[in-house]
Amino acid sequence: MSERSSIFDMIGPVMIGPSSSHTAGVVKIGNLARNILGCMPEKAEILFYNSFARTFEGHGSDRAILAGLLGMAPDDERIRNAMEEANKAGLQYHFRSIGNASTLHPNSIRIILSAGNKSTEVLGESLGGGVINIAEVDGFTANITGQLYTLIVKAEDKKGTIAFIAEVISHDDCNIATMTVGRKGRNDLACQFIEMDSPMAELTVKYLESLSWIHQLVYLSPNKQ
Repeated sequence: MSERSSIFDMIGPVMIGPSSSHTAGVVKIGNLARNILGCMPEKAEILFYNSFARTFEGHGSDRAILAGLLGMAPDDERIRNAMEEANKAGLQYHFRSIGNASTLHPNSIRIILSAGNKSTEVLGESLGGGVINIAEVDGFTANITGQLYTLIVKAEDKKGTIAFIAEVISHDDCNIATMTVGRKGRNDLACQFIEMDSPMAELTVKYLESLSWIHQLVYLSPNKQ
């Protein structure tokens, strides 16, 4: 069993719906995508791949992803009426199904969100038992779970930036559990995904946000659902 899973994940979470993969995991993906955007989305294009493409309506994954985008928990009774709730909240959404995407996990969802001048594109995987993986964010390989404190940093690809950010984090006694780094090209935009066992100080987050070479910073607390 992976260190990212527990016996409770294998038994399954408390949830609304017939399947932890198709409901609980999907709600969590929606929640994490909303948090990465940093606000309630106004528009959402949602692409279901592979097995999800064939079953998302029958298993309620369409309602589950909207519930997550609205900030609901997997056991929220309102999930059954998530479409009505989304309409009431003014969320414009569109579903698409892509049945044969061999390079993607069988239970994959791509979510393209926007609100005002903010936008993000998230590729999520529902792994079973309510466990999820965010495989990509805005075209960068991410591999974050939502189970740990997570820092997402888009910055200029300069020498020493990774070591600098790791050093800043260390002053908060934050132990780095995982780190994934990608870039668009040499000396172009780079993105770091850092999962930590303990929280960062608010002042540290604000300090990093103030640095001119950091273009965007997102700080996420663990998904407790």
